[in-house]
Amino acid sequence: MVSNSLSLNKLKTIISYILAIMTIIAFMVFVALRQTDDFSFAPFAPYRNVILNGIKNTILVSLISLLGSMILGFILYLLQKSKIKYFNALIDVFTEIIYGTPLLVLIIVTAFLIGPAFNSYNRNLFGVLALIVYMSPYMKNVFKAAFSSISHDQYLAMDLFGFTPFQRYFYIIIPQVIRILMPPLMNNFSLIIKGSALLNLLSYPELFFTIDVAQSRNFAYVEGYILMWGLYLLITIPLSQFTKYIERKLSL
Repeated sequence: MVSNSLSLNKLKTIISYILAIMTIIAFMVFVALRQTDDFSFAPFAPYRNVILNGIKNTILVSLISLLGSMILGFILYLLQKSKIKYFNALIDVFTEIIYGTPLLVLIIVTAFLIGPAFNSYNRNLFGVLALIVYMSPYMKNVFKAAFSSISHDQYLAMDLFGFTPFQRYFYIIIPQVIRILMPPLMNNFSLIIKGSALLNLLSYPELFFTIDVAQSRNFAYVEGYILMWGLYLLITIPLSQFTKYIERKLSL
């Protein structure tokens, strides 16, 4: 009886999600058809390889930004934990500046002002650095939350049993930290992917830029924006579902 009830609830959930997805698709179709009578993705067929390359570049630059922001975020976390007051103040000021700066503005300032100040005009490089710098305070908070989850009693227990530094980190600290780090890291990765669209301002050949170039040649702007929207969702939604899967696995 209980098993049948659970199966019925599961079936209702699946049907509800299917209806929800169909509702969103119907809304997208309605919006598209209200813009043009001859809606078609055919004009983008000649640019298929260029768009695929844009997707690859988007994922690549996002992975680089994720890794870079993790490293910088961990350094910021260590400096904030330092007993040197200057480092504490510096990290607090830096964090407030980043929190108060839109990503678009930071990319412009980094690529067009900070880069030339150091005699570098590689704007794509400084655009990626802007992404890394922008995400680093958020990564710092992720590390702070992860390491603060390890209670003082656990450190006392490790001292009591005479754990070496390697044993502390390998058996106690790292497993707990990874369990807490994974979901927010995946969420931040999704934010980076969406933020990477702003690199089109620097003519970096990511997804937004490649479709924008194709639109300027085939004039299929409505189809281009719908295609762009759909491709970003194809990247971010599986990542979001994977994050939920990781959360469920780690909570067991």
